[in-house]
Amino acid sequence: MIDIKLIRTDLDTVKENVKKKFQFQKLALVDEAYELDKALRDAKSEADALRNRRNVVSKEIGALMGQGKRDEAEHKKAEVNGINARLQELEAQEETLSAQLKERMLVIPNIIDPSVPIGKDDGENVEIERFGEPRVPDFEIPSHVEIMERLSGIDLDGARRVSGNGFYYLLGDVARLHSAILSYARDFMIDRGFTYCIPPFMIRGGVVTGVMSFTEMENMMYKVEGEDLYLIGTSEHSMIGRFIDTIVDAKSLPLALTSYSPCFRKEVGAHGIEERGVYRIHQFEKQEMIVVCEPEESMLWFEKLLRHSVEFFRSLDIPVRTLECCSGDLADLKVKSADVEAWSPRQGKYFEVGSCSNLGDAQARRLMLRAKSENGIRFPHTLNNTVVAPPRMLIAFLENNLNADFSVNIPEPLRMYMGGKTKIG
Repeated sequence: MIDIKLIRTDLDTVKENVKKKFQFQKLALVDEAYELDKALRDAKSEADALRNRRNVVSKEIGALMGQGKRDEAEHKKAEVNGINARLQELEAQEETLSAQLKERMLVIPNIIDPSVPIGKDDGENVEIERFGEPRVPDFEIPSHVEIMERLSGIDLDGARRVSGNGFYYLLGDVARLHSAILSYARDFMIDRGFTYCIPPFMIRGGVVTGVMSFTEMENMMYKVEGEDLYLIGTSEHSMIGRFIDTIVDAKSLPLALTSYSPCFRKEVGAHGIEERGVYRIHQFEKQEMIVVCEPEESMLWFEKLLRHSVEFFRSLDIPVRTLECCSGDLADLKVKSADVEAWSPRQGKYFEVGSCSNLGDAQARRLMLRAKSENGIRFPHTLNNTVVAPPRMLIAFLENNLNADFSVNIPEPLRMYMGGKTKIG
């Protein structure tokens, strides 16, 4: 959510930002927000003037009563009654205008960073850099589901009977590999100075609207029936939500946290979900990185977080590339974002395994997270990035470590979590 002062003072910049994101339908909302803010400030100004007048008149009534001028005092009392009636009208008006203004401010997109490439959708994202040499072995690589089945490591049919499409059972060494990757990711981030955290897996509605856009919420979140609770789609939601309505000491910043959680997503519009194995699913587990920092440091942290993702995948000998997300592919709260894609030898191309995002002060404004220093109080910046999200990452891992005999190599960093095994098969 942008600062309302920007709409008051630089309407053209806000509108130009909307155009860069190709959300032309929201241009009218910017004008509406401007008019609603003006009406709200006018109402507040009138109300303040009336309260001041009421204070003055109330003192005059006391003086008149003390002088025995009852008729004049009654006339003044009638004026106070009129002021009170108008104040009631204005207070109701302020409440309505505030709600209408907030409704529009929540959907006006955040101001993107000048470095973001302009484009309509993810087809216009820009490659930044490649890491590692992509390889295609001289034997045919089957689908990740077939690899897992040959390893007796997955049961999709049983999961469909129990839960429907988009769920899975992982078994044996594949399940152990899944846990090993998460354990390694946890320790990888702890070794880089991040504080480990396991957050709540359900959050209240006020936190949901504080950390994400309405479109994201509608497409992602599962609501608990009869409760003001939602299952998280990523631990970022509850990790940042932890700071709702708080003032932190600026000296404590930056806060660098890494969190584990299961994640639950509707995946609205994911047609043919049963044909994708464990690529696009309703339930998965993830290790995340979250940072709360001073505004001046957020772009440095963005680069640092993205570098951590690359280092993690390269430590497991998985080739990756990074992509700069274009303006039309950015969610409304994001200032800047980059995807991490892993190499798929089977498909001969890269596919997304993580996303790094700088949200500026958007989440802080929505949540009323503030940082206090000797120079005053202001909104800090928040960032998040995927460390790893198996089982999707398992696709890249299995394809890049598969041998012709269907055994799978275990890179050195994972062996301590796999009981010392160098291969499974």
